[in-house]
Amino acid sequence: MVLSNPKMDSTSAEELYPIAILMDELKSDDTQLRLNAIHRLSTIALALGPQRAREDLIPFLQDNLDDEDEVLLALAEELGKGFDEYIGGAEHAHLLLAPLASLAEVEETLVRDKAAESITTICGLLSSSQSEQYFIPLVFRLSHGDWFTSRTSSAALFSPVYSKATASTQDELRKAFAKLGSDDTPMVRRAAAKWLGPLVKAMKKEHVITEALPVYRRLALDDQDSVRLLTIQDLIAIAQQLTPAEVKDHLLPQIRQALTDKSWRVRYMVSNNFVELAEAVGPDLVKDELVTAYVGLLKDNEAEVRTAGAAGIPGSSNVSHLGVPNYWIGFSKLVDRETILNLILPCVRELSTDTSQHVRAALGTHISGLAPLLDKEATIEHLLPLFLQLLKDEFPDVRLNIISKLEQVNNVIGIELLSHSLLPAIVELAGDKQWRVRQAIIEYIPLLAQQLGMSFFDQQLSDLCMSWLGDIVFSIREAATINLKKLIDVFGVDWARQAILPRVVAMASHPNYLYRMTTIFAISAISPSLNVQVLRDDILDTVLRLAGDPIPNIRFNVAKTMDVIATVMVASPEGQDVTKNTLIPALQQLQADNDADVRYFSGRAMEKCVAA
Repeated sequence: MVLSNPKMDSTSAEELYPIAILMDELKSDDTQLRLNAIHRLSTIALALGPQRAREDLIPFLQDNLDDEDEVLLALAEELGKGFDEYIGGAEHAHLLLAPLASLAEVEETLVRDKAAESITTICGLLSSSQSEQYFIPLVFRLSHGDWFTSRTSSAALFSPVYSKATASTQDELRKAFAKLGSDDTPMVRRAAAKWLGPLVKAMKKEHVITEALPVYRRLALDDQDSVRLLTIQDLIAIAQQLTPAEVKDHLLPQIRQALTDKSWRVRYMVSNNFVELAEAVGPDLVKDELVTAYVGLLKDNEAEVRTAGAAGIPGSSNVSHLGVPNYWIGFSKLVDRETILNLILPCVRELSTDTSQHVRAALGTHISGLAPLLDKEATIEHLLPLFLQLLKDEFPDVRLNIISKLEQVNNVIGIELLSHSLLPAIVELAGDKQWRVRQAIIEYIPLLAQQLGMSFFDQQLSDLCMSWLGDIVFSIREAATINLKKLIDVFGVDWARQAILPRVVAMASHPNYLYRMTTIFAISAISPSLNVQVLRDDILDTVLRLAGDPIPNIRFNVAKTMDVIATVMVASPEGQDVTKNTLIPALQQLQADNDADVRYFSGRAMEKCVAA
């Protein structure tokens, strides 16, 4: 009779306990419990250790893949998120391919896509020998699967492993992918069209011309527009691999066909990727073929196509942290000034009155990017009237987009001319019924102020800025207080003392509590930009008076504002005296307030004052 070792049995049981819990939870009827178990896989694997995770956990997962899509999706994601670390590192990462390959064959698209994504991640961990031994056979097995789901998933796996394969294996991979491109099932052909581009980028040019081109041409003529629209990225990828002369010889018929495709969805994809296509084919083909084609897209019957075209006219831009505009190259950057004036600007004029508000909104976002490409006179003559027209558009997004991009025009024609041309429209928009438009105007004011100067601002825009403090929308009042701080940073404390503070302080006596609330918000916002003397002489009396306001909301915001003021005060001996003799006694009174929020915030402010 063989006696068991109780100590060994106990140790074995403890090691297997985590997987036993996992098994119980994965067999639960509660989907959420099963989902939670999947999300804890890494913790369970860590508890088991690498060897047990390889020998017990991975096979268990492989045998328990019959579950709801939500659980399978979570599993596909978990196995691709560095799970190799828990089974012994990259040398054992191939063990994860088996359960993921099974997930890549399920019916739910989201699960298959996530599984393919995780398999691709694992491919990056494998050595060339591991890829030849484990990954490439997996690709071939999936690509020759009887069910379309496996063939669809396989299309995404060719490009990651192609560069790791030997020359003979690469030949087989290209042939296998070509079969996917002529598959009877549209879903498989769609996957082939989606992933042909990444595979082309890994190929040598000779193979692109002899083998990838025929696959692309076949897909570009597919009877399903859902396949054809995905070939636009393939067209760009192939063109990027060829010289301009080779593009003309091998791709010109396909480019022309795509530009005039009967499906608006295909033309939309061309329009949406037109700039990238133009850069890929070279300047000669742009001049000979694409300028006319682009004009055609801007005049397309479908609004979606025109919208995408309008977005690519000059390209979008943003301002860097240094305040310098960063321009993403648009189509107009690829052609000469005369072409812009004679062919593109007439289309821009038509788009500015387009029947679709979305087309006009897209134009509003991007039209200002034309200004740097034209000289000052042409911008004034051709673009300024369009800006004025779009600023008065009935659709608020159009007005909003124009306002947010005016700095590009300012760089070309100067703020003085811009302000005189557009200031009446800006003032009108300051009272726009759409609060987001008013907010965009507020955000643009500091830039205008900096460029216009103090005198012009006081004459033309000062009253406008103060009027926003009484807006009916809280977000506008809040933006107006932040705007005041930015203006003080531009013009200085002395200007604020003369032009801003008397009007802010006067609002503290308004019978409507919202005005008094805005006063305390404004003081809180601008205090960091003021000095001790101004805070003591011009601000503090108002804050102390509001500390006795009958509205609790105002009182606890007074306590929060005192906290901000104290931060400025404690930086100097003079301010510390003010804190000790004025702020602390006021906060002590607020700490005895009937309202709990007032007591809480005054206590926080008191802690800061006492600590200082």
